[in-house]
Amino acid sequence: MRSMSGSRRNSGSSLVSSSSASSNLSHLEEDTWILWGRIVNEWDEWRRKKDKLLKELIRKGIPHHFRAIVWQLLGNATDMPVKNQYSELLKMSSPCEKLIRRDIARTYPEHEFFKGQDSLGQEVLFNVMKAYSLVDREVGYCQGSAFIVGLLLMQMPEEEAFCVFVRLMQEYRLRELFKPTMAELGLCIYQFEYLLQEQLPELNVHFRSQSFHTSMYASSWFLTLFLTFLPMPVATRIFDIFMYEGLEIIFRVGMAILQYNQTDLIQLDMEGMSQHFQKLIPHQFDSCPDKLILRAYQVKYNPKRMKKLRTENRLLKQRIETLEKGQVTRAQEAEENYVIKRELAVVRQQFSVTCQNLEKAQDTIGELQREKVRNDLESFVTGLQTQLEQSRLQEAELLGALKEMQDKVLDLEKRSSSLPDENNVAQLQDELKLVKLRELETLHSFREMQDTVTELNQRWQLHMSKGGGGGGHWKESPKKNALNELQEKLMGVRLREAQAQAELREVKLQNQIHSKLIGRHEVESAAMQERLQQLAGQNKGLQSQLTEMKRKRAELDCKSKEEVMAVRLREADSMAAMAELRQKIAELEIQKEEGLIQGQLNHSDSRQYITQLRDQIGELKNEVTHISCLTVILQTLLSRATYGSEFIHFHTFLFVGTGPPREQTYPPPLPLQNPKLDNTDSHMLTHTHTHTHT
Repeated sequence: MRSMSGSRRNSGSSLVSSSSASSNLSHLEEDTWILWGRIVNEWDEWRRKKDKLLKELIRKGIPHHFRAIVWQLLGNATDMPVKNQYSELLKMSSPCEKLIRRDIARTYPEHEFFKGQDSLGQEVLFNVMKAYSLVDREVGYCQGSAFIVGLLLMQMPEEEAFCVFVRLMQEYRLRELFKPTMAELGLCIYQFEYLLQEQLPELNVHFRSQSFHTSMYASSWFLTLFLTFLPMPVATRIFDIFMYEGLEIIFRVGMAILQYNQTDLIQLDMEGMSQHFQKLIPHQFDSCPDKLILRAYQVKYNPKRMKKLRTENRLLKQRIETLEKGQVTRAQEAEENYVIKRELAVVRQQFSVTCQNLEKAQDTIGELQREKVRNDLESFVTGLQTQLEQSRLQEAELLGALKEMQDKVLDLEKRSSSLPDENNVAQLQDELKLVKLRELETLHSFREMQDTVTELNQRWQLHMSKGGGGGGHWKESPKKNALNELQEKLMGVRLREAQAQAELREVKLQNQIHSKLIGRHEVESAAMQERLQQLAGQNKGLQSQLTEMKRKRAELDCKSKEEVMAVRLREADSMAAMAELRQKIAELEIQKEEGLIQGQLNHSDSRQYITQLRDQIGELKNEVTHISCLTVILQTLLSRATYGSEFIHFHTFLFVGTGPPREQTYPPPLPLQNPKLDNTDSHMLTHTHTHTHT
C-alpha cells in the first residue's frame, strides 16, 4: 500500500517500473496477496471510497489467483438469475451447435486445457457457447466470442464463466459487436480511424496510399480484445483493465502499438505491413507488459469526442441507407417507366376505336346531367317551401301563446294592486288595537258603575233599617220624596247600564268583524306574496333560458359560418373536379389524335376495351351528376343562409316574456332527394338543414 501511494505521488502515471518490482519480489508478493484479499473482502467499501486506488491497482495487474472472483465482482455477475437456468439450457438443443463444434478446435489450439478433440476444455467451452446461443437467439453464435469464453474458463468454472460472459455481452457493448449486422464494429473502426488521422496523420496517409484499411488489422482487436493478437499474459493484463474501464483500453492499446511501430510501418508496402502485424508486433512486449500499458495511457483519448463520433457515424449510416434506397427506387422507376411506355403504346392503338363511343357518351352525360339537376332542384325547392310554411305556422302559435301569457301577467298585476299593501295592513292593525283599548275602557267603566250601584243599595238598606227604628222623627212625605228620587236614580243607572251593555255588544261585534277582515286580508296578502315569489322564480327561469338561447344562438351562428365556409370549399372542390374532368377529356382527345397513326386491334380486344370504357363512362356520369347536384344545392343553401340566422334571432326574441316557455317541436329536416350523393354530403346537408330550422 505504501509503495502504491508513493508511486502515485512521484509520477503522473499509475504504473510501477519493472526494476522496482524485482527488488524485493517475495515481500511484494506477500503484500499483494494481503492487499487483494482485503479488497475482495471489503469490495463495496473500496468501490465507494477508494475507487481511484482500485483503478490503479487493476492497471498494475490483478494477481492470477484473484482474477476469477475480481472479474465476477467487476462485472457484477456473482448473483445472476441466469445461473440457475444453466443446467436446463444444456439439456436443450441449439441451431448453432454445428458451427460451435466446428470452431472449438480452432480456439486456443496450443493451450493444454483445450488440446484434444474430446478434452475437458473443449467440452465446457461448447456448453457455455451453446447455452448463450439459447439465451440470446438474436446473436446466437459468432466467431471470436469463443476466445473470450475460453479465457474465462481458464480462470473459473463454467457456470461462473457463463454468467460473466452474459454480463459482458449485455453491459460492455460486446453484444452489439457480435450481432449479425456488426454495426458496433463499424462504429469502433470509424472512431479508431479518427484517432489515427488525428494523432498519426503520416501513418494514416501511408495506409490509405497502400489501401491498407483499418478493418484489415483492427477488427480482431475489438472482436477478441487482443486475445488472438498478443500473447496470453499481455492480453490478460489488457482484459483486467477492460473489465473495469470497457472498450477505452482497446482504443488506447491499439494506438500505442501503432505509435510504437510507426517508423517501421511507413517504410513497408501492403504485404510487408501485413507480415509485420502478424509476426513482429505481437512479441514486442512479451518481457514487459507494463511498458505497453504505460504507452497506452499516454495516448490522448477524449470520451466526449468519441460520443460525437458515434452520433456522426449513425447519421452517416442513415444517409448511406437513404442513398441506397434512392438508387434502388430509381432503378425500379426506370423499369416501371419502360413497362408504362409499352402499355401506353398499346393503349394508343386501342384508343382510336373508342373515340366515337366517347363522344356519344359525352352527349348522353350532358343530357342526363341537365335532366337530373332539374328534377333534384324542383324536389329540393318544394321541400324547402314546405318547411317554410311549417315554420310560419309555428311562429303564429308562439305569438298566440305569448299574448296569452302577457294577458295573465296584466291580470295578476291588477289583482295585486287592488289588494292592500303592507301600509294598509299596518293601519288596520293599529285600528284593531284602538278598538280593543276602547273595549277595555268600557268594561272598566261598567265595573265602576256596578260598584256604584252596589254601594247605593247598601246605603239604601242601611237607610231603611235606620228609618224603621226611628219613624217618628221623619215625616212621611219627605221619605216618599227621597225614595222616589232614589228609585229614579236607580232606574237611570240601570238604563245607563243597559245602554253600556248594548254598546259593549256592538263594540264586540265590530271587533269580530274587523278581526275577520284582517285575517282574510292577511291570507290574501300571503297568497299574493307566494304568487309574487312564483312570478319572480319564473322570471329568473325565463332570464336563464333567454341567456341559454342567446348562447345557443351564438353557437349556431358560428356553426352556420363554418358550414358556409365548408360549403364554399366543397363548391371549389367540385369546380376543380369539373375542371380536372374537362382536362381528362381534352387529354383523351389528344390521345385520340395521336392514336390514329397506330394500327388497329383485333375484334376481341376492342370489345373488351369498349366494355371497360363504358364502365369508366358510367363512373364519369355519376361523378358529373354528383358534382352538379352539389353545386346547385350549395348555391341554394348559401342563398338561404341569411334567412336561417334571422329565423334563429326571431325565436330567441319570442322567449323573452315573463311566462314559462312552451315546448316547441320542429319538423325534421327533409331528406336529400339525390341518390347519387355519398354519405358525407348527405350528413353535411342534413346537419345544415337542422341548424337552419333550429
